[in-house]
Amino acid sequence: MRKVLLSVLPLFLLIPIAMLMGCSAAPTINLPTPVSTVGQATPITVHATDPRGIRGASATIEQNGASYPVWQMAQPSMAKESTWNFTAGVKTTPQLKDGKAKLIVEVTSNGLMHKSARIEQDVTVVTQPPSVSVDSEQHYIYIGMADVATFNVSGAYTAAGVRVGDQSYRAWPMPGGKPGLFSLFAFAWNMPQSTIPVVFASNGAGNDVTSPITVIFPKKEQPHYTVHDLQVSEAFMQKVVGELDPNGSGDMVARFVRINTEMRKANNKTLSDLRFKTADHFLFTQPFARQSHSQAEATFADLRNYIYQGKKIDQQVHLGYDLAVTQHVGVEASNDGRVVWAAPLGIYGNCIVVDHGYGLQTIYGHMSHFDVHEGDMVKRGQIMGQSGMTGMAGGDHIHFAMQLDGVQIDPKEWWDPHWIQDHITKRLDVGMAPMSHVSAAPTKKKSHTSKPKKHR
Repeated sequence: MRKVLLSVLPLFLLIPIAMLMGCSAAPTINLPTPVSTVGQATPITVHATDPRGIRGASATIEQNGASYPVWQMAQPSMAKESTWNFTAGVKTTPQLKDGKAKLIVEVTSNGLMHKSARIEQDVTVVTQPPSVSVDSEQHYIYIGMADVATFNVSGAYTAAGVRVGDQSYRAWPMPGGKPGLFSLFAFAWNMPQSTIPVVFASNGAGNDVTSPITVIFPKKEQPHYTVHDLQVSEAFMQKVVGELDPNGSGDMVARFVRINTEMRKANNKTLSDLRFKTADHFLFTQPFARQSHSQAEATFADLRNYIYQGKKIDQQVHLGYDLAVTQHVGVEASNDGRVVWAAPLGIYGNCIVVDHGYGLQTIYGHMSHFDVHEGDMVKRGQIMGQSGMTGMAGGDHIHFAMQLDGVQIDPKEWWDPHWIQDHITKRLDVGMAPMSHVSAAPTKKKSHTSKPKKHR
């Protein structure tokens, strides 16, 4: 009996010790929104968890050997989770100066041992907003077209570029070490013509500045997008649904429409995200070239009505050119660059994306197979694989498209050596090999409803 009591006794001793340790654990703490810059009044959010509640919490900023209190919790909290929002910056702490500093947040547990947790975050204090000065050029542009703006930013900033409506285009240092910045930007096909593009600069502390760009829309230059009624045959519907939704069930029309809408949106998001896989310099030295001997079955921003058994079941906008030559023709790289995607991509079928630098990329869809892989460098005119009818293609062709910082644009200007010279070479003072034999882009016809075509 004595042996049993001796063996049980340590358990009785360990239990209160474990309970004491559990009551005295340190809280966990994090900043849900990371803070890298502190300005006039930068919002900061602190989140902490502790099963015994929070006894106290505070934030300070250390700079140049001095410590400045910026926030303190008003009263203890018994909640297991607590979130606090406050501001820190020059407005409430005028002693702060431009430069490096450290944000320190400390939280103390309500447990028996009052243990604490601490976060230290390196920050930059910015007391003044940046300023921008934009080129004085008049930018003649049309809907769907890209262009170049040059500008200068003074003062501290964390982000800069051109903003067109809700779309932003990054700023890059001028090539060759020349002073200033530039941005390739676009006026998207669906952007209201009343939108005014602006150069922006932000210091990450709530101090954003903008300056407008002078844009002129010549009426005769505005494209007239065509409207196509595409007859969806039973065979085409079976082909698309069978290839892109093989494990699905339910109504065939609903599955087809879901592919054409939801999958299209997801695929375009994947393409747009490839903007992060871009070089910080031009990878090409010549104008872009259109696929040799190709005929355009569809052009940029055509509106497509999908007709099945006499009823319109869907409507989509086609953001590219459908270029047809012959079956299984060799697909040519439009210019020098690096392959950043070579894999199936939903409605685009087997798809290749080539990066040409500064967020400019070309897209090749519906291919039957690839001869290149992600990471490969390709040369202008290089055969990257063969055309086909994978994805939402009703016939053998190449879906060719271009995107700039993730926004799909009209490729036709990039096929024009004169436009390259006037808009890229001269403005950025970069060398570009002259080229007189570039296939001209097809002329768009006036808006109309056409006969159905086999290419999707």
